[in-house]
Amino acid sequence: MDEIITLDYGSGGGKTSRLIEQMILPAMNSAELNRLGDGAILPGAGELVFSTDSFVVSPVFFPGGDIGKLSVCGTVNDIAMCGGEPKYLSCALILEEGFPTQDLQRIIDSLAKAAEAAGVKVVTGDTKVVEKGRGDGIYINTAGIGVLKYPGLSPDAIQPGDQVIVSGTVGDHGTAVMLARSKMMQGDLVSDCQPLNRLSDAILSSGAEVRVLRDPTRGGVATTLCEFTDGRAFGIELDEAAIPIRPQVKAACDMLGLDPLYCANEGKLLCVVSPQDAQRVLELMKNCPEGTDAAIIGTVTAEHSGKTVIKTEFGGSRILRKLAGAQLPRIC
Repeated sequence: MDEIITLDYGSGGGKTSRLIEQMILPAMNSAELNRLGDGAILPGAGELVFSTDSFVVSPVFFPGGDIGKLSVCGTVNDIAMCGGEPKYLSCALILEEGFPTQDLQRIIDSLAKAAEAAGVKVVTGDTKVVEKGRGDGIYINTAGIGVLKYPGLSPDAIQPGDQVIVSGTVGDHGTAVMLARSKMMQGDLVSDCQPLNRLSDAILSSGAEVRVLRDPTRGGVATTLCEFTDGRAFGIELDEAAIPIRPQVKAACDMLGLDPLYCANEGKLLCVVSPQDAQRVLELMKNCPEGTDAAIIGTVTAEHSGKTVIKTEFGGSRILRKLAGAQLPRIC
């Protein structure tokens, strides 16, 4: 750990992992937290899934969404990736003095519309206002509760031979926000921000042997897959040519020296599934509006233990690692 907190600690990459593992987990002594899932599965008469997330995206309005829509989709998707059916959200607003009420109304309306689209209700909340210059407009925290429908999802269930599927094009959200922040021309490139609970339910209710679901947000696809393999007895081998990336995303990342595999997504999921079910799950995903561009992008292997490796389009290979710093801070 460094002596001070830098933006890198919010990247979702290696420094975020060190902050959590070296400082937070030892202090909390929580078995549920130690699993480091997208949410916690709470024991009881009926098992619940609980998750929380804070949103500081800049700018608050971007092509394809805004901080209100994002705050709903982010928490809904975290619950869905745990095998839960999202039901209820809380919403806490931290507003800066001077924030335009017209913009706030637009954000609230967007948040409400996203909640309706996802089939969840906002049932409690809080509002605070800080002095001008102390809050950068608006921050939002949402927490969500859902009912556990599909237990047992975990990277620990992954086996050699399993197939890795992504539900669509990679890096759309991060690139759209990056271009909006820099005020560069976006063209038809928009964020993929959308709820994934209906897609995940379709996958999990199919009877396929699904090992784990995860939405690759901060740190992107590369960091998420590295989290799957980190410290485990298997590796993952990706096929670069099979990974769906929009030409506009590739062009923007080439221009700015970024890798789309590390750009955030807010409406895509990664699915690791048994080899006998992979093609069926792929077709199922393609028949859902949220998964029309789904593709099998890799294979779990007994080789490369603990590593994620990508076979390049030029015939070579390279090891992927967790995002080292903040490729683009305040992306969600």
